Amino acid sequence: MSLALSLVVAAVSTAIIWKGSIWLEDAAEKLAAYYGLPAIVQGAVVAAVGSSFPELSSTVIATVVHGDFELGAAAIVGSAVFNILVIPAVSTLAGTENLEADRAVVFKETQFYMVAVAATLVVFSFAVIYFPASAGSLTGTLTRPLALLLVALYGLYIFIQYLDTRDLREARTTDANPARLWGTLAVSLVVIVVGVEGLVGAVLDFEEILGIPSFFWGLTVVAIVTSLPDTFVSVRSSQKGEGVTSLANVLGSNVFDLLVALPAGVLVAGATTVNFGVAVPMMAALVAATVLFFALARTDLELTSGEAYALLASYGIFVGWLLLETAGVTGLVG
Repeated sequence: MSLALSLVVAAVSTAIIWKGSIWLEDAAEKLAAYYGLPAIVQGAVVAAVGSSFPELSSTVIATVVHGDFELGAAAIVGSAVFNILVIPAVSTLAGTENLEADRAVVFKETQFYMVAVAATLVVFSFAVIYFPASAGSLTGTLTRPLALLLVALYGLYIFIQYLDTRDLREARTTDANPARLWGTLAVSLVVIVVGVEGLVGAVLDFEEILGIPSFFWGLTVVAIVTSLPDTFVSVRSSQKGEGVTSLANVLGSNVFDLLVALPAGVLVAGATTVNFGVAVPMMAALVAATVLFFALARTDLELTSGEAYALLASYGIFVGWLLLETAGVTGLVG
């Protein structure tokens, strides 16, 4: 496939993902209101899982269909970095006021997300230590039991959200048709899968034509495109003055990406190889982004426009570092 045709496929696939995400977000929001879910649970679970479906699809498709777990994993980590740096910044700048948070978001959601980051790195370490691809290498096999450790941790996260829902359940709306909403949600998921398959195929063509490794495309192009639904959800919430829902969606999306979307490809494929030399520098970048976000969000429990520009500048530095790695100027990624 030519480069021009690959670009067209990528553009069309992005449009398909965007359209499906709009349908999904609308259905998820109305379902959350119908069942009377509190704002933080609506953002951290319903909106987060729905808007993170493109990331889940990218991991499964990249691993199972194309045999490239590195592309899927890079898309997850790149999406997480984009989510934690760019989406809160854009949401802040798109709103009429500073993006307000509360202690539940800053402490419960952010700290559980930090646990998710640590758990992911531990599971990667287990793969290299207990299932090495070869003696003395930094490559290991990520098996289903290891992947299930992450999924089990997400089960704990859902249980915590269930307790919040039980304690903080809001008034339930009755003017919605739940069957129709569930149907719309199902159709939107299919549309998103089709779009993601086209995008992943185009990215692999980019790798073959341009000679740029798939992990770079995963960390940038695929990550940004699959994060568009998260951006859409958070910006809309910010414009409505719902800062808690906006930030909860970002953090909940990242928790879902690391604990469900990342191991999903492994669970379907059975096992896959993970390169510790690539994984650790990427996770280190994610940790640095998370620490910066936590520090800024904790001050006065809000994000200001100045802090938003600082987050955007940090993402620019991250992308610049990836370009240096691709060009061979730096060699921090194994």
